[in-house]
Amino acid sequence: MKNLLTVLLLSLVVAISFPTEAKSANVKAKQSSSTSITKINLNKASAKDIAAALKGVGLVKAQAIIMYRKKHGNFKAIEELASVKGIGVATIAKNHSKILL
Repeated sequence: MKNLLTVLLLSLVVAISFPTEAKSANVKAKQSSSTSITKINLNKASAKDIAAALKGVGLVKAQAIIMYRKKHGNFKAIEELASVKGIGVATIAKNHSKILL
């Protein structure tokens, strides 16, 4: 009787632990798929969108990008972004894969 109770208890513990592990695996899969790179077109995007998409670029720097674009026309090369006050080579390097023209 004691062995039967032990077997039932172990079976219950094993049965309960598998669905929990499966749920955590699904969460990890969903998290990794949602971290895809979002590309932003600097010639069309709003300051709010630029600030949200680019690392190290807040709303003030994003507004400076928009002002530069209005004054000088559309960006022709990603490197031209370094001409915007407050945007340096390091910021461009961090975000190069996210920028479209």
